[in-house]
Amino acid sequence: MRATLRWAHSDLRAHRGEAVFLVLATAGVVASLLLATALFGYATNPWQRVFAQARGAHVWLHTDESADLRGLARLDGVESVAGPYPTASATVAARGSRASVELRAGSAEVPSVGRPLLVSGRWLDPAVPDGVVLESRLARALLAEPGDTLTLPGTARRLTVVGVADSAEPRYRPGEQPGLVWALPSAVPTPDAQVVGLRLTDPGDTGYAVQRAVTVLGAGAIGEVSTWQQARAEAQGGNRLLGQVLGLFGLGALIAAGFAVHGAIGTRIRGHLRDISVLKAIGFTPGQVVRIFLLQHLAYAVLGAVAAAALTEALGSRIPGRLGDAVGVWQGLPGHTAALVAVPVAAVLFIGATTGLAAWRAGRVPPVPVPLPAAPLGGRAAGAPGRGPGPRTGVSPAAAPEDRRPGAVRRFLGAVRGGPSDGRLSGVARRALAGRVLGVRLPPALVLGWHQAFARRPRSLGTTARLALPLLLIVVAMSAWTTIDRFHRSPERIGLPTALTVRADAGLTDRDVRALLERDPEVAAAYPGVEVAALVPGQTATIALRGLGTRAEPYPYALAEGRAARGPDEAVAGQGLLDLLDVRVGDWVRMTVGDHPQILHIVGRSIEPENAGRVVSTSLDTLRENDPGLRPSLYQLRLDPGADPHEVADRLTAAGPGRLDVHTVTNPADGLSALRGVVLGLIAVLALIGLVELLTAIGGAVREGERDLLALKAIGLSPRQITAITVTATGCTALAAVLLGTALGLPLAHWLIDAQGRSSGIGAGIAQSPSAGLLVLFGAAAVLGAAGLAALPAARAARRRLADTLSAVA
Repeated sequence: MRATLRWAHSDLRAHRGEAVFLVLATAGVVASLLLATALFGYATNPWQRVFAQARGAHVWLHTDESADLRGLARLDGVESVAGPYPTASATVAARGSRASVELRAGSAEVPSVGRPLLVSGRWLDPAVPDGVVLESRLARALLAEPGDTLTLPGTARRLTVVGVADSAEPRYRPGEQPGLVWALPSAVPTPDAQVVGLRLTDPGDTGYAVQRAVTVLGAGAIGEVSTWQQARAEAQGGNRLLGQVLGLFGLGALIAAGFAVHGAIGTRIRGHLRDISVLKAIGFTPGQVVRIFLLQHLAYAVLGAVAAAALTEALGSRIPGRLGDAVGVWQGLPGHTAALVAVPVAAVLFIGATTGLAAWRAGRVPPVPVPLPAAPLGGRAAGAPGRGPGPRTGVSPAAAPEDRRPGAVRRFLGAVRGGPSDGRLSGVARRALAGRVLGVRLPPALVLGWHQAFARRPRSLGTTARLALPLLLIVVAMSAWTTIDRFHRSPERIGLPTALTVRADAGLTDRDVRALLERDPEVAAAYPGVEVAALVPGQTATIALRGLGTRAEPYPYALAEGRAARGPDEAVAGQGLLDLLDVRVGDWVRMTVGDHPQILHIVGRSIEPENAGRVVSTSLDTLRENDPGLRPSLYQLRLDPGADPHEVADRLTAAGPGRLDVHTVTNPADGLSALRGVVLGLIAVLALIGLVELLTAIGGAVREGERDLLALKAIGLSPRQITAITVTATGCTALAAVLLGTALGLPLAHWLIDAQGRSSGIGAGIAQSPSAGLLVLFGAAAVLGAAGLAALPAARAARRRLADTLSAVA
């Protein structure tokens, strides 16, 4: 054991830099996996905790106020019912902010099903008849807290905030989902609808339960249906995406790190064959030799994994933004300790497995190195002179000195000669020394360097593949960065051509509103529209049916497939709707709006970042054919290039005091800002792994170059040219890895990003590749960096003393 430790210690001293990079790479990989675990827990568990503690309803049905909801409690599979609660739509304002809300009339007793979980303040009290409790996200949007006063624009009414609560229902989203406000019946004097919640015995039967409820109530009575799956998906938001990105890249980096360790050990074994043979000659068993390499690299992996786990546990909650919030919440979840132990252990075991495969080769090294057979260079018979009987073949005087050259010279010249007995140089050597390849004059170092990089095909392909893997993942990360940047720079290309959504009071006519909006100098176009909930065929869910723009002024949808809707009954749909209804572009779909069926021809697929892509869009004229009295309920504003949406919103709010509700359109990329830092961190980890593999390749090239050093000097190459051979070989390997990583990384990135778009409902077609200039810069940096790293060790090896060189090749 003492000898094992001494050998491992001496090897560590000789390869300090490689050991440091292995530890850092392992730490980065484990940290990425731990952060991914934290984000998954943060995305799922908070909502799950609220749903469990609130005994949340699995289905919420919004109906008209005349519907008889008493029969819902008797449906099969319904465990209990929340409500019904009378509701009224309203707009509230506080501290200069406005929000669309749903006033829900409840009682002074907290309900047993779907009960809000108070965060601050208290529940409704009859002593405060105008008191309300706000849903927590709505409270944050209004900057409201208990004790504040809310106004209802256009009326003299005032509401007093008495509490803020969490809810498992779909949360407030400006311009998309109204906020939830619980109030006493006295604060909802004129309800216009009602809502009821159904808690089911089996959540898997949600679709069937919705279908039964619609059958009992009638399709005309249903305004909107929301389910627990939709609420959970909305609550997870971008956190789950962040977790998926971190997890995917963490696993990829772990595989790359394992391959890098495997390559490092394999290269080290080839460079230490004599040392390993000596160890076996003095009594080391094959198992002991394997354990030397295995324990050494397991120690590196354990050190990196423990450091990552300790840093994540101690400093993870201090990371700015959602990552820090996720780690803080994750640390309080029940499975936190198990994950904190399991992830590093799994990473160490994987690295140990790849290390064991490479170390096994070290155990097979024979105790006495087998010398390479020297080919007869002068036509001499196999028998050595003076050893045993047999005629001696005449040896020319010129051949004898050549036989006495060092073994490295003989092997090198044997490799570059055309054959064992013809005495001529091979084509590669002749072209290198003549300096001509394909009629082009090239330096000998360039030709020999290219030959050295790709002469041993299995080994060269393995090195190139291991180096290409982290580069491939870096290309995927760059594509993710470019796609996010596209969301910010060109929102119109991802389904967000407009910047503001405006809702007007009922007292304003369509002409008055459009005149008021178009009066602003930075409003390029105002598209009138309406959005209603429609029941899908089978009556298992509701979708968003939108009519935006007119045939004279069509709304500029971002199409990924098909064409724009121009004729009667034509529409475009999001990926989420196509998946929900199991239809494709070109099909006809039927839906129900109230008591009126609506049949539309899907002629295109639009990129829909809202409502999980469950949106079908047509023109306002098409909807008016089915309902001539339909009037616009909202206006989408497209602004001039360079206009500030917030400034325009402030001007419009001032132009129509109390009569316009103006909101900026939410860009899904705003929630992905934390992903930029994640991508940068992942690129740094992958670069460390690539650097480890690159240092391994450089070390192997330098060791092999030492064996040929005398031969290279014998054929007249200077130390500078010998250095250039190693640098060229390393640069060629890096160039091949860059080309392979880029060629495979770009289509892989497109597939991964589009797959994520399809799963989220946005749809495929959002992936954006890095620019050609950025890819060229990335490739040039990788190749030049590899060549620069190889220059110093190659120069030192080329200037070694003759005695050192003879010792190295002996």
